[in-house]
Amino acid sequence: MSTVLLKNVGCLVTGKIDEPQGADETIYIKDGLIAAIGDTSPPEGDVDLIIDLQGATVAPGLIDSHVHPVLGDFTPRQNMLGFIESSLHGGVTTMISAGEAHTPGRPKDPAGVKALAILCHKSSRNLRPAGVKLHGGALILEKGLQEKDFADLAAEGVWLVGEVGLGSVKEAEEAAEMVRWAHQYGMKVMMHTGGTSIPGSSVVTADDVLTVQPDVASHVNGGTTAPPLTEVAKMVNESQITLEIVHCGNPKAADYAARLLLEKGELHRLILGNDAPSGTGVIPLGILRTMTQLASVSGIPPAEAWAAASGNTARLYGLNTGVVEIGREADLVIVDAPMGSVGEDALGAMAAGDIPAVAMVLIDGRVVVEKSKNTPPPKRKPFFQS
Repeated sequence: MSTVLLKNVGCLVTGKIDEPQGADETIYIKDGLIAAIGDTSPPEGDVDLIIDLQGATVAPGLIDSHVHPVLGDFTPRQNMLGFIESSLHGGVTTMISAGEAHTPGRPKDPAGVKALAILCHKSSRNLRPAGVKLHGGALILEKGLQEKDFADLAAEGVWLVGEVGLGSVKEAEEAAEMVRWAHQYGMKVMMHTGGTSIPGSSVVTADDVLTVQPDVASHVNGGTTAPPLTEVAKMVNESQITLEIVHCGNPKAADYAARLLLEKGELHRLILGNDAPSGTGVIPLGILRTMTQLASVSGIPPAEAWAAASGNTARLYGLNTGVVEIGREADLVIVDAPMGSVGEDALGAMAAGDIPAVAMVLIDGRVVVEKSKNTPPPKRKPFFQS
């Protein structure tokens, strides 16, 4: 049995879009799960490790809803190792593949794409780079796939369909049929929106999205080229599809989409991703930067911007993380205002446009980062109490 107590929590960010902040000052973790919060936490003598936050903020680990991995912690797109670990130092504890499109020599026949999805799914299940929970193996739709193929994939545990539009299936009606098969077998489906990204991909319009009915309209602010703002408005106003904003996209379109959802009172439909590795590069602080843009420019309260990158994504994909709640996996980030910021705490820094400082990261209750190598240092530094 392993137990951890977080004490002197200055601010609690819950990851819940409808209740984004709490007032509790202690969190008790047992065997990797959040076991108690607040006054129900145990006395200090009953825990293996006590971490004094000295008034810093606790928030759920961030979920990058849009990553393009291959195998392990390597990206051939930027020819570098350790990109997942680097994102961990930006507060990301979970990643969701939007398709392994950058695999060298990627097969494009039905048997090949099935094999690739199964391989990447099982590889990511067996290996957690730096402890990060990577959900890999997102099927890319190619011509020739049949309903039985989706049944075969589901039997092997594959549950993601990568961005519709990355493969050879371009026509909305053809894609819609495959998406119906995917949903029939319990899969979650993402769909590319906006201009082309990589050779072989296609321009995807709002009408295409409305016809196909994916679970997620990926990078509605472009990956990297945004659709016209009228198309963004159409996806917001004529559907209940989850909309994703990414760092590697158009900041003007991101602001527009976020403000529309805020005005409609539908921030529960918003999730955040990096869309990296890509031609834009690897952006370890991309999720933090996008959240901070939304909080400082688009008028979204900072704690709700955090929920868009944690609890919203967890709810959509059925993950037991992303929320500070009893019974959830203890994937937590301890953050604060960076030294020199006008913000008094992490949320104040975000509202001012400053990226919060990552002071510590826990995955399943285990400390995996004691000091971020990528963010500025925090004003308050948590310490292990002896």
